[in-house]
Amino acid sequence: MKKSIILLLLLMIALPLFAQDDLLDEIDQDSPEDNYATATFKGLKIVNFESTKLTARKEFTLVVAHRFGTIKNGFNSFFGLDDAVTRLNFIYGVNDWLNVSVSRSSFQKIYEGAIKYRLVKQKKGGSPFTIVGYNSLLINSALDESNLPKLKFENRLGYATQLLIARKFNKNLSLQLAPTVFHDNYVADNTQDNTQYAIGFGGRHKLTKRWSVNVDYGWHLNRSSTSPFKNPLSVGFDLETGGHVFQMHFTNAQGMNTNTFLGQGTGDWGDGDIFFGFNLSRVF
Repeated sequence: MKKSIILLLLLMIALPLFAQDDLLDEIDQDSPEDNYATATFKGLKIVNFESTKLTARKEFTLVVAHRFGTIKNGFNSFFGLDDAVTRLNFIYGVNDWLNVSVSRSSFQKIYEGAIKYRLVKQKKGGSPFTIVGYNSLLINSALDESNLPKLKFENRLGYATQLLIARKFNKNLSLQLAPTVFHDNYVADNTQDNTQYAIGFGGRHKLTKRWSVNVDYGWHLNRSSTSPFKNPLSVGFDLETGGHVFQMHFTNAQGMNTNTFLGQGTGDWGDGDIFFGFNLSRVF
């Protein structure tokens, strides 16, 4: 019953997006304004990694992210439908260069607050890159005191810091580098450092006026040699639908927060252990 309600709500959000084709021309402008690069990425995320795109000043964006369970189990879990997780992310554009957001994910019942801020914007005759900072603080509310009798509130906390460095090479191709540091006060695997480092690589290639293919990968730099977790590799497609972007993707990490997809991805592309997901965004 709960899953039916969730899917119904997602459809209610999605339907207006496809009814706004008259706005498509307004959002698909690739010409620079004052020689600044525009539309480097159309989604707030590439797939897992944040992109350099920000919500506009005084706009409010709701992102409903849904990621099913592994497709490896086939009909036994209806290709992951029975094991889906959802993340609701509320993002507000304080001004043209600063976003604040709060989210809640059913994966480990994580609450997260974040800020995203533009430092430099790519410009012809100026900076060759757009550079954006991203900082987040999360609370893992799923940790159980009955299993962890010494658990304190601070053990639930995690942090992430990213520098997003992107360049739009032409109207079709954009690439991004994302050096990342994240820290979890509690790590289940006692062989893994609490502070972990990674470098993200991502890109977008426009296929048609509406469609693009997106790819990102996280290279973990200090993962324990005994860790069961994998580097996240994700492939997806963006569909522009009249002022909004509908994202569909496959990835080997089910968690959608930075600490979880970089530090706790369990899937293996070689074994078909991957997760299908999608993001629906609505601007108010």
